[in-house]
Amino acid sequence: MATTIETALKRFASATMLMKIVVINIAVFLVLNIISIVMIFAGEESGRFIVEQWVAMPGNFGRLARHAWTPLSYMFCQIEPLHLIFNILWLYWFGIVFQLLSTPKRMIGLYLLGGLGGAALYLLAVNTIPYFAGHGGLLIGSSASVIAIVTATAIMAPDYRMNLLFLGAVSLKWIAVVTIGIDLLSVTGSNAAHLGGAAVGAIFALGLKRGHDITAPLNSLIDAIVNLFRRRPKVRPARFRASGAPSAPRPKAPSAASAADQAELDKILDKIKKSGYSSLTADERARLFDVSRRIK
Repeated sequence: MATTIETALKRFASATMLMKIVVINIAVFLVLNIISIVMIFAGEESGRFIVEQWVAMPGNFGRLARHAWTPLSYMFCQIEPLHLIFNILWLYWFGIVFQLLSTPKRMIGLYLLGGLGGAALYLLAVNTIPYFAGHGGLLIGSSASVIAIVTATAIMAPDYRMNLLFLGAVSLKWIAVVTIGIDLLSVTGSNAAHLGGAAVGAIFALGLKRGHDITAPLNSLIDAIVNLFRRRPKVRPARFRASGAPSAPRPKAPSAASAADQAELDKILDKIKKSGYSSLTADERARLFDVSRRIK
């Protein structure tokens, strides 16, 4: 059992950022539903609602102050299976393209900022607009975070085509436009959060084109927190040679293979920035996927 858990943790640690986010969402969904089922069998018929209240973000500021963790927890939680399936598929399809155009840190940074932006717009809507006040309650689900990645990807690679059932190949820009349009036409309290995520995704992509990364401050904060809990390696005393000079380890030079891979990746990414993903040949696309897997 311990070996199985250790193996699973190692696979999780070596997975891409996209797959880590997917796994976390699925794992949280399973845990929440297991707890709900246990509570129901224990005689608490409203077990699911009680669980949801602890992880979903309320629209009431007083209650939010007592559940201060929910602006972060809500974006990783789904209770309904269809809600989970839709968000995971949307995240995976667009995340595959996003990770070719950007970095893992930017992906998790945008996911978090998209969720926080959605939470902020949701709170603003349900507390300032009378119509939304009647549609607010609890905000739950990764939709705002996912739509942030969808919007950013569509702006960075607008002409990249995705094959959709019954529709065939459709450009990402049109998929994003239709998705945001549906949210606008069916806007409610929770849909306001979707629009907040879309706005964050657009700001990220447009800022990145100007050389500004809005995820950088958040990622720096995450790095600082992680470093607080990271085990520091023990400092070994320096070994002295006969001459009395300490022996210093020789830095390893990058291998020719890794340098060539990086040069090839940079060349392909430059072409994508100038002419879009659709300008790549079939051979260049295959090399892009192959090289991206080798370079961490």
